[in-house]
Amino acid sequence: MNAQLQPVDTPAFDLAQALGRMRAAHAARVPTYDERMDDLKRLREAFQSRLPAFVAAMDADFGRRSRHESMLTDGMTVLQEIDHTRAKLRRWMRPKRSLADWLFWPATTEIRYQPLGVVGIIAPWNYPVNLALMPLVAALAAGNHVMLKPSEHTPRTSALLKEFLGSLFPETKVAVVLGDAEVAAAFSALPFDHLFFTGSTEVGRHVMAAAAKNLTPVTLELGGKSPAIIAPDYPIETAVARIAAGKWLNAGQTCIAPDYVLLPPTKIEAFVESMRAYVRRAYAEPANSPDFTSVASERQFQRLTAWLAEARARGATVIELGDSDPTRRILAPTLVVGAPVDVRLMQEEIFGPILPLVPADSVDAAIAFVNARPRPLALYHFDHDRKRTARVLERTIAGGVTINDTLLHIAQSELPFGGIGPSGMGAYHGLAGFLTFTKQKPVLYQARFSSLALMRPPYGKLADLLLRFLTR
Repeated sequence: MNAQLQPVDTPAFDLAQALGRMRAAHAARVPTYDERMDDLKRLREAFQSRLPAFVAAMDADFGRRSRHESMLTDGMTVLQEIDHTRAKLRRWMRPKRSLADWLFWPATTEIRYQPLGVVGIIAPWNYPVNLALMPLVAALAAGNHVMLKPSEHTPRTSALLKEFLGSLFPETKVAVVLGDAEVAAAFSALPFDHLFFTGSTEVGRHVMAAAAKNLTPVTLELGGKSPAIIAPDYPIETAVARIAAGKWLNAGQTCIAPDYVLLPPTKIEAFVESMRAYVRRAYAEPANSPDFTSVASERQFQRLTAWLAEARARGATVIELGDSDPTRRILAPTLVVGAPVDVRLMQEEIFGPILPLVPADSVDAAIAFVNARPRPLALYHFDHDRKRTARVLERTIAGGVTINDTLLHIAQSELPFGGIGPSGMGAYHGLAGFLTFTKQKPVLYQARFSSLALMRPPYGKLADLLLRFLTR
């Protein structure tokens, strides 16, 4: 590894000093609307010009990463988020005024949108640009200063983020902290005004525990096993194409990728053959296709192959839809049929190009299967029956849902994105992101005359009359 890519040793006391400097800078001057708009404008222009460098860095970090997918998922999404935020920011910042509840007339009320101060953002490795810059955009739009900890598992991309953001902002406004898991632990223990974490459920528990010592509010964007349900009469070829597009994107290393498919047992064979044909059309041979991404690290590759070996040893049928290349960490799209429910493939988020197929005799049986497990980050239902679809929506709880497709709800600027329970807490994107990093300060303005003056001691007959009226 190049010396400039080595993780920076950032002791806890240095982090605390950096946070203190950022807090003092924010207290001295809260960013105005014009300054926030200028920050976002400069960020967009610079990011657009540096996007090819980010794509190259991600490709080098992964070993092979689809250029088109990097441009789409880590490029277009960030630019779109900046554009949406700049278009809406004035409206979001405007105080909302109204009359007080009738009992308190003629008083008025107001909600003011105030930046929290200094926020921390911890980003993961699977979409190392998107999941660092999307929350950064929301935090800057809300008027905060930001300390960002990108993943040590994508060192080239993280180093580029540090250089890129350092060229745009003073370190008292945006600071990028490089380092390993020890640095990340010290980072999450800092007394931020808000801490935003994207990553695994297991690590999220540690982050939340560290933040709790300072009573730091947290947003956790985690993961889980996101199911896809195929109704008995839904066209299997359409479902396969749309599930494949969401599952094989980034080689399955996506927090909302379909993690397993619930479908009628009579449709499993057709699903397998249709998926085999899809992979052949899309990639020809995944090991040699520039459109199919490598598993990001040797550790992740070994984890996935070990889980496949366990499922095979327990009697599951493992169907490889192409050749893998362990020397380049390329794991071909793989279907698994008949995996016992207690193997790790069925217990933990897969986060790779492996897709178990689970027989479900009916949509109601699929609902029961989903509800017997922790609430997922995403749910996908394929069905043209509106009543049945409504039943799935009413009886399941998930962080977000796409009907008759996969992933697409995450790309909607007007929809909040976030999990529930083991799949996360809090939300961002668009207005939801602005509000996550904002204190909605309630204010009541009392008028020259206060109707409550009639309810001050000493209480008498008028107070008795009013209370009888108010409590009737």
